[in-house]
Amino acid sequence: MINRGVVIVRPKQPFLDWAAGLDDSGLVPDPNGEQTVYLIPSYEDDEGAREILATLHPAIFENELYGWHTDEGAWPKGRDFAMFKEWFAIELHSVVEDLCDFEIEDEDDEAE
Repeated sequence: MINRGVVIVRPKQPFLDWAAGLDDSGLVPDPNGEQTVYLIPSYEDDEGAREILATLHPAIFENELYGWHTDEGAWPKGRDFAMFKEWFAIELHSVVEDLCDFEIEDEDDEAE
């Protein structure tokens, strides 16, 4: 077990409406499809998880928006924690098991 938790966010209707409004293609993210899994600091209880998420939600929100549309000018304004919770279904998991026998590598660091 590693000293991390996991958060997975799935787009809810406000995100889908925003995505649909970007163009007339009719394409929107699939809330039931594969999602990005975010490693977060470990936490002991729901309150600890909420505090961590309240701190990290801006980075997650921006990553999710960027994953759908790279023009930051089209992103919604006022992206606070309340909006984050309205736009995403949130799954938190406190136990992460690493079954690999090799180091975790950050592919972004290798590209530099």
